[in-house]
Amino acid sequence: MLRNYKEIREKLNGGPVRTVSIAAPKGDAEILEAVRQMEEAGFAKAILVDEADDLASAKRAAKFVRDGEADVLMKGLLNTSDFLRGVLDKEDGIRGEGILSHFASFETPGQERLIIQTDGGMNMYPGLEEKVKILKNAVDALHRLGVGTPNVAALSANEAVNEKMVSSVDADALAKMCAAGGIPGCFVEGPIALDVALSKDAARHKRIESRIAGETDLFLVPDIDAGNIMGKTLVCCAGAKMAGVVLGARAPIVLVSRSDNAESKVNSLALACALL
Repeated sequence: MLRNYKEIREKLNGGPVRTVSIAAPKGDAEILEAVRQMEEAGFAKAILVDEADDLASAKRAAKFVRDGEADVLMKGLLNTSDFLRGVLDKEDGIRGEGILSHFASFETPGQERLIIQTDGGMNMYPGLEEKVKILKNAVDALHRLGVGTPNVAALSANEAVNEKMVSSVDADALAKMCAAGGIPGCFVEGPIALDVALSKDAARHKRIESRIAGETDLFLVPDIDAGNIMGKTLVCCAGAKMAGVVLGARAPIVLVSRSDNAESKVNSLALACALL
């Protein structure tokens, strides 16, 4: 179980100092403050990459990672589309063989553990095959973070399989696939509603037998709409602190909003470094 960002940072104590390549920081105060805090904490140092245009910055920043001069790639003050063009560039980019997927964590008041979610930021409407790849990315990340056999909630509106509700059909298929050994290293329960995945009391009141209620390590959302709404609700209504990385490339990618504050950026950088 991962409780908070302090715990993640503690995993980095005494470890190697990593290098983060930041595309187009453009002197942004929040990025520079995040770099200062990161370097002061001692878990990473930064290469700041500013070029004449954003795409050139993205490509050069990615090349530092591709060439082994940096361990983590981070988006600075540029559009996500330009940044990802640098990530995917055939010559300088760092795309891996698998699918790129977003892995987000939320330290939320009233919750004893981090709420970890995938994929609310990259793949819009994944089919079952894509969900398997997204799940495997996230399970591998959780293993790297020290979670041995993650409990996964394959989310839907409720626990009944309804042929007209694709999320429930896919969740049921994922659970059966995992039980048959097709998705190793985790336990998948689904379809399962968010309240049951979060709360043993909710499961009890709804008379649902759940192995993971209140002990969910990973929330697999059905699509980007659900993930985006869930994440923004946690941040805007519940006061959660978010961190996020993109998985599936040759190295972790910190893909944060340009409006995120320094604390969020540092948390994301620590999360990325903990995945190495």
